[in-house]
Amino acid sequence: MRRCRDCGGAAEGGGNIVDRIEAVLDECGELIREYPQLAAFEFAIRAEDGIALDAQEGSGQLGEVGFTAFREIIRGLVEDARRRGELAEQADTADTAGAIEAIYALIYGLTELAATLPLDQFHAALSAAKGLIRGTLFRC
Repeated sequence: MRRCRDCGGAAEGGGNIVDRIEAVLDECGELIREYPQLAAFEFAIRAEDGIALDAQEGSGQLGEVGFTAFREIIRGLVEDARRRGELAEQADTADTAGAIEAIYALIYGLTELAATLPLDQFHAALSAAKGLIRGTLFRC
């Protein structure tokens, strides 16, 4: 859990919103590099917890256990970016919530990839995700 807080520390670092998201992705990548089985373990725990949560009537929280810390890190990051004027001008509260969910989905998906892909392929996907965040993945 300490390393998860380190991801939060990366989010609090200097730079703009893109730099800070990239720092969180870098920290996640470093975690996977140091502990290659971590994502598979998290995947198994989520599956087990999801079955237990699904058994609770109306829980609606399948797959959320264990990712609450990441969601809070992302929420703080995006809300801080909004306060600093780093979000698009048209971004309102709904757009802010959407940004939080989109970044969360990206990290959630990368964790799924880390659990199922060889390490080099995961890091290639992580690099592409950072390009996507920076707006450099595609030429328009």
